Amino acid sequence: MANNLKGDTYMNDDRRTDNTRKAGFPESSPDSQAAMTSRICKIREQIAQAAEKAGRSPDEITLIGVSKRFPASSASLAVRSGLQDLGENRVQEMLPKIDQLAAEGLTPNWHLIGTLQKNKVKYVVGKCYLIHSVDSLKLLEALSKRSVSQETVTRVLLQVNSSGEDSKHGFDPVSLTEEIRKAFHYEGLSVCGLMTMAPLTENPQETLPVFQKTQDLFEQIRAMPGTPESFNCLSMGMSQDFRQAVLCGATHVRIGTALFGSRDQ
Repeated sequence: MANNLKGDTYMNDDRRTDNTRKAGFPESSPDSQAAMTSRICKIREQIAQAAEKAGRSPDEITLIGVSKRFPASSASLAVRSGLQDLGENRVQEMLPKIDQLAAEGLTPNWHLIGTLQKNKVKYVVGKCYLIHSVDSLKLLEALSKRSVSQETVTRVLLQVNSSGEDSKHGFDPVSLTEEIRKAFHYEGLSVCGLMTMAPLTENPQETLPVFQKTQDLFEQIRAMPGTPESFNCLSMGMSQDFRQAVLCGATHVRIGTALFGSRDQ
């Protein structure tokens, strides 16, 4: 399988900035369960503070630990420290981690958050709790066909390019309200919500317009006739801007550096 999975492209799930370091987050991977537990608790406290400010319950928000480019032992440590959800960017990195943690008796919810190519669909259907990065109707169709053939239902989020950056994948927010009508009708799929990424910025407050735009689109789709009740997930925010994302209604935040430390370049 390794040879078949070479060359995956992927998005950055977490961008290391001075803001991350100034917040007191680790510069390297924590090496003890106590350290990991402390970091998880710290982030949950910050999520709770942002949720309270927004008049929300922190129970509405899922913390996803992004363990990309860290060994399975780091992912295992996070789960043993109380984290229930793990995210990976690359299919070829996620699959062996799933197997290694399962061999230890650990079965977290696995989230694929990086770009998914159509030729990798056959590897991920039935393996992921939630795929965050569906960026086209063609990819939806491929996932639908595979899911039907395996007699399973695959839960997905539609990636929206709310910032309009050429470097980012995703549906155009302007056309999504029409395209999502088609998305809801694919067999074998449950379209559960939206995902977006804000631009890299020195000031996290500058991400608010992108997150607000995505929340407005999310609420608009939820109000459309025919939108299923299961359309209730909004995946936004990383280590440097998750507080702003929570203020704008994020239900899932994707945290890498703040939990696992900085990654080798």
